[in-house]
Amino acid sequence: MNPLIKIRRDLHQIPELGFQEVKTQAYLLSYLKSLPQDRITIKKWRTGLFVKIQGINPQKTIGYRTDIDGLPINEETGLPFSSSHADHMHACGHDFHMSIALGVLTYFTENPIADNLLFIFQPAEEGPGGAEPMLKSEEMMEWKPDLIFALHIAPEYPVGTIAVKEGLLFANTSELFIDLKGKGGHAARPHETNDMVVAACTLVNQLQTIISRNVDPLDSAVITIGKITGGTVQNIIAENARLEGTIRTLSSESMKMVKHRIAALVKGIEAGFECEAVIDYGSMYHQVYNTELVTRDFMNYLQNETEVKVIECKEAMTGEDFGYMLKEIPGLMFWLGVDSPYGLHHAKLTPNEAALDVAVSVMTSYITHLENKI
Repeated sequence: MNPLIKIRRDLHQIPELGFQEVKTQAYLLSYLKSLPQDRITIKKWRTGLFVKIQGINPQKTIGYRTDIDGLPINEETGLPFSSSHADHMHACGHDFHMSIALGVLTYFTENPIADNLLFIFQPAEEGPGGAEPMLKSEEMMEWKPDLIFALHIAPEYPVGTIAVKEGLLFANTSELFIDLKGKGGHAARPHETNDMVVAACTLVNQLQTIISRNVDPLDSAVITIGKITGGTVQNIIAENARLEGTIRTLSSESMKMVKHRIAALVKGIEAGFECEAVIDYGSMYHQVYNTELVTRDFMNYLQNETEVKVIECKEAMTGEDFGYMLKEIPGLMFWLGVDSPYGLHHAKLTPNEAALDVAVSVMTSYITHLENKI
């Protein structure tokens, strides 16, 4: 079996949530210790890792980041190597991401280049966010790269395709949690209560008016409420309700405006339904903004020196905390085609494993190309 496929399948079976990636970290460490150690230095950071490969005559440090956490999803692929952790799955492709990172890392332990390389195995991308605190860590301050790269699998593109663009690639994102507290009571006496199920439903509809009536039609934003909970049984009017969702915008200005309007509408719900409301924005991720010159060089290199198909894609409302790293360090993220009939965060996501070798080949050849560039 292709070693990358074995790694991917091993990791696929042990998905863990953010900052709980204990088995994942142990697997990564075990693999790394099987490699020649003469030029490798490993430092733990919480449940993540920094791995430095010393260059022969370093002029700069090139960084490569992978995320390592899974999602709270019950896998439905039916694969023989399905998740062994109930209600957890690598449904966003982080098992692919880690396997590719290990493949690139392994190549450069066997084929040294002049520059230093820093591989970042980052926990908690799906939440609460590992990139920002990892970026501020002492380890990163000591080994901070001059350039940094990352990829994300793309089920909608065929294997052998790279999709990327200069500038904005992924949106600004923020979690959204709203708790409503009213007055419960008997279903037959609604006039003595303040029904939070009705309040929650009203608020969901009102939130959508922000997108249709407050956001510039030439801009883009999304508010999605993915979960509503409220009440206890069918014949008791709900005293509490909770909305859980996400906000996505293509500009930081729009994010501020959307949050301002959410606060105003929630105040209206408090007044109209005589209830209390608390807003929590949870984790917020900075936009992924690819450095123009680096991205242009990357695209030109792939088009002229490799057989992969390069597509200049449009920006997406996807969120990724790698944006924090790109805010501080020049670099880029790109989409890797994996040709799955099911999309990201789907319980039946089945990426084509042929994409593993494609990604490793692309990154090893491009990083080698960067030796002669600043």
